[in-house]
Amino acid sequence: MSSRGGGGRGGGQTRGGRGRGRREPIPTERVVVGLHPVRELLRAGGELRAVHVSAGRDRSDVLDELLALAAERTVPVREVERDRIEELAEGLVHQGVVATAPPFPYASLDDVLRRARALDELPLLVALDGVTDPHNLGSIARTAEAVGAHGLVVPSRRAAGVTPTAEKAAAGALAHLPLVRVPNLVRALKDLQGVGVWSVGLDADAPQSLFDSSLLDEPVVLVVGSEGQGLARLSQVACDSLVNLPMHGRIGSLNASVAAAVALYEILRRRNDTDGI
Repeated sequence: MSSRGGGGRGGGQTRGGRGRGRREPIPTERVVVGLHPVRELLRAGGELRAVHVSAGRDRSDVLDELLALAAERTVPVREVERDRIEELAEGLVHQGVVATAPPFPYASLDDVLRRARALDELPLLVALDGVTDPHNLGSIARTAEAVGAHGLVVPSRRAAGVTPTAEKAAAGALAHLPLVRVPNLVRALKDLQGVGVWSVGLDADAPQSLFDSSLLDEPVVLVVGSEGQGLARLSQVACDSLVNLPMHGRIGSLNASVAAAVALYEILRRRNDTDGI
């Protein structure tokens, strides 16, 4: 295996020590806010209890498709006053549409690996270490789904879960991208290692550049730490390789979701080159 890294900054090229994250309560009802997240959930065949549409909202192609999908799947559509939509959306930009659904259906690592095998593709996963900002969770999920990743892995403690904010930031990606919640991220990385999936962590202090890594052409899980905190020491040790994103400007860090996007598109580029695309 390639070299395991030492300490230092990680995640989205970030600095500093680890802090305590706030564990979010598990919701009894899921609220999905916005046209695109609700439409994508319907497209993906996800279970919804009802779709709420603001009275007097202008029609659009996206809304027409959403209503047609809801009718096809016999999901109740309720026209309600805008005040009710605002109440359900809790301050998020809703575009006049909010849906209610059962709690988010988390997947397992086995589910994700079976998905890759069914597609006859090299597994590509993203693991988030200590990412507590639901905006970052949603943004990373959106990019991961866009590049064809097979799953997103998050720890069950000190990490963002699926909230209305995360689903809104994901713009519907979480309807299509399996999300695995694990009790112990280090254990999950070791389990993946046992089935041939290499772990590559983003760490600003790593001696090797992302663009020089040979592991990106293999089955891989990209490990991203939180902004301002980076990868935990145990996560760094568990990774098969740590890589940095070259920084030539005066700013010494990138947002975690931006760093993840750069790395994921480099993986996609490598795989496209290998496939002759």
